[in-house]
Formats: sequence, C-alpha cells, structure tokens
Amino acid sequence: MNGDGSSFEQCYRCYPVTFIDKAHLEKGDKIIMPPSALDRLASLHIEYPMLFQLSNVSVEKTSHCGVLEFSADEGLVYLPYWMMQNMSLQEGDVMQVKNISLVKGTYIKLQPHTQDFLDISNPKAILETTLRSYSCLTTGDTIMVPYNNKQYYINVVEAKPSSAVSIIETDCEVDFAPPLDYKEPEKLQKLTPSNKRPLEVKEEEEPASKVPKFTPFTGSGKRLDGKAQTQTEPEDTKQQEKPTENGKYDEKLSVTTPRQRSGKLVFGSNSKPLAAKETVKVAPKNIEQESSTKSDEAKFQVFTGKKYSLNG
Repeated sequence: MNGDGSSFEQCYRCYPVTFIDKAHLEKGDKIIMPPSALDRLASLHIEYPMLFQLSNVSVEKTSHCGVLEFSADEGLVYLPYWMMQNMSLQEGDVMQVKNISLVKGTYIKLQPHTQDFLDISNPKAILETTLRSYSCLTTGDTIMVPYNNKQYYINVVEAKPSSAVSIIETDCEVDFAPPLDYKEPEKLQKLTPSNKRPLEVKEEEEPASKVPKFTPFTGSGKRLDGKAQTQTEPEDTKQQEKPTENGKYDEKLSVTTPRQRSGKLVFGSNSKPLAAKETVKVAPKNIEQESSTKSDEAKFQVFTGKKYSLNG
C-alpha cells in the first residue's frame, strides 16, 4: 500500500533471515526487501542511508532498521528474528514498512539482561564492534550481541536527543545500567556477626573472673644459718597497749625493744627497759612495804619529853 508521492509506505509479510540461509544478518538490524521497493524508493529520491520504521499495527509496537539488499520475493520481507520478537511478530504476519529520517544519536543507555556481559574483559569494545552492524537504535528495543559462541541480550533504556536515533558515522556516548539480575548485597548479613560478638566476649570473660588474684611473697622463708625460723607476731599486736590493774594504760609497756638472741651481742641495746618491766610486776608489793615504813617513822618523834628550866 503506497502513501502520498513524497514517502514510501508498504505492507509485507515478514519472515526470519534464516529462511534464506542468511543467519549472519542476526548480528545487526538490516532487512531484505523485494526489488519493487527499490524502484519506488529511487523515484522518491530518498536520502541515504535509507532508514525505515517497522510497525505491528495489531499490538501498536514499532522499531527502526536499515536495509541490506533488495532480493526478497515480492510481497515478502526478511528480518532478524530478535526484531520480530521485539514487535511480537510471528512467521507470515503482516508488517508495515515506512521510510523515515532519524537524527544522529549523542547518548544511549544500555542495560544487559545478565551480569555475564559485564564480566567480559572489555564489554564496551565488544559492544562498539557489534553496533557497527546497526543503523539505528530505538528506546524499548532489545538488541542481541553475540560473543564467544554466546548471545547476550541488552535493553535500550534511553536514547538522546530522540527516542529513536541513527548511529551511522556518529560519536555516541554509551552508558550502562545495572543488569536485570543484579542484586544488592544484603545489609542484614553484615549486622548479624556484630550482634553475636558481644556474647562471645562475655563467655570469654567469665572464666577470667574465676582465676584467683596474684599475691606476691606468699612462700615460706628459710634462714641462711640453717636454723628453724621462729614465727614472729605482727608488729601491730606488739605495739598494742595493755591495760594495768588500775585500768590505766602504762606507757612503759608500749615501749618495744629489739629482741636479743642467745649467744649473740646486739650493739646499741639497752637492758633498762627489761628491768622496768620487772619493777612494774612487783610494784604492788614495794608500795605496801614503803607505806609500812612511813607509818613507823611517823610514830617515832625526837625531843618529845618534858621541858626543864636551869634556873629552877
């Protein structure tokens, strides 16, 4: 079906390129049209490169492509199978083809289906090589990038300055979105070890509290002369004052003296304190004797006789 005299618009039945043994065309977006389409396009003086808009009217899906040759049977068009999938076309379905002019793209954003594509050593270089077989890109399409006997599918997320752009002989910036199967690392897994750690620390601290404290110099001592060591009372008990019989504390008892050992001389020692202790013990008896002698002395008095005068 032809439109007005200034544009090309025709409906064809579509089939994949594998039907004519041209599977290599799956690596791009080129289609094969019948010779009558070339005659019509030549008469309209269409600008090169020739670009077309493909539409599946029944589901209102569109895409864009270029043309490789005009060798198809009349009324038929052959195109890559991935393009038929983008427009939900089956073999033998009717498709509308219309010539169109697209602006050159300056920016495209792509999103791989799987992370495997980003694991390639240089994905941008491989993508650049693959896009040389493409004439244009349309937002919402899914292109196929073959590499190392594997097919990688990539979504066209965004295109500038229009939703459909030409990428023939143009410098275009390419950006990648996170793959569809990408999952952010779970933060809960990082928090669980820190929650359990304080419990482990407590368990380790409990045995430490049960260990007895270290006390220095708790062993037994030995004399250099080989004799048995005598136990001495602490100084605190020696210096404690003891009450006397009168209920008063005797300051003389609180005096401490160095202990003299048998068979040895201790220079600077004083034996008077020992005597003092002995006198303290016999003090009550001496006091009684002194009191009796004083009473006797009080009874004896001299010159207690009568007085006589010499004159008579």
